[in-house]
Amino acid sequence: MKTIATALSALQPVSQPGLVARLRDFITLMKPRVMALAVFTALVGLASAPRQLDPLHAFAAVLAIAAGAGAAGVLNMWYDADIDAIMTRTAMRPIPRGKVSRVEALVLGLALAGFAIGLLAIAANLLAAALLGGAILVYIGVYTAWLKRSTPQNIVIGGAAGALPPVIGWAAATGSVGLEPLALFLIILLWTPPHFWALALNRADDYARAGVPMLPAVSGSARS
Repeated sequence: MKTIATALSALQPVSQPGLVARLRDFITLMKPRVMALAVFTALVGLASAPRQLDPLHAFAAVLAIAAGAGAAGVLNMWYDADIDAIMTRTAMRPIPRGKVSRVEALVLGLALAGFAIGLLAIAANLLAAALLGGAILVYIGVYTAWLKRSTPQNIVIGGAAGALPPVIGWAAATGSVGLEPLALFLIILLWTPPHFWALALNRADDYARAGVPMLPAVSGSARS
């Protein structure tokens, strides 16, 4: 009887508060504040382009870029779950706390990435979609999986992914890449390392404990 009761309880729908909490955890995985920055810089590229999308396609393009940024955040937390559990700054994230499994995060991240790239290809063009896919790939494959744990210059090169949104926005509107979005890309690329290293100064012990060679952790504050 106990086995039957257990099975029946597992079939009962999740309570409304439980659904809300789960939704909040999945949103947290998308790194909303980072996603907002990506959307803002993409909007700058989109608005400054010489040709404009109609409102419906522009909305869909922005939604796709937001979903792509969210996918990158989810996949980053999926891959970095081991070191997130060690660092004080990240220990309360959904995966280390056991609120979301790594499999769930991986499925969500891949689904969001596929949705984002496909939607941008339909709403704008293949160039913009390819740039969005490239940004996700650089952030996960180059920065997260390779450079972050192997070199103090990780954010210098990996920051290229975060600098691409204005180029993506421009390409979504025009189907091409010009000097103007490349200038915006360069500004963000040069701004990212000192910005991140300044933040990392307060977490140098955290990074050292997790074995992540951020510049402040391996070279000290004077070199950073």
